[in-house]
Amino acid sequence: MLQLQIKSDSPDIEIVQNLVKTAIDSEIKNLQRSLAKTNKLLMEFEAKYQVSSEFFFTNWTAEDLEGGDEEYVSWVGEIRIKEKLTNSLQKLETIEYVTQQLPG
Repeated sequence: MLQLQIKSDSPDIEIVQNLVKTAIDSEIKNLQRSLAKTNKLLMEFEAKYQVSSEFFFTNWTAEDLEGGDEEYVSWVGEIRIKEKLTNSLQKLETIEYVTQQLPG
């Protein structure tokens, strides 16, 4: 779990928390859209070659692909992008928001 702490001496602390939460929620939606696009591209490679991306990544080389180096780099790139997007998404989705009103 990730805890995001917001401290303020302003009475508008809940407004600030909502702004931060809205911005993070927007980023989560962007990451989800990007992940869906990446998954679609991976599924296209997997359908074309009838192997999973995991199998491809650990067992194949550019010589195994019709498109050679260019296609290999594209497929590996999408796999790495998926890893990064998934990691970022998991972190953002576990944020717990904590506010503290400071004496003011």
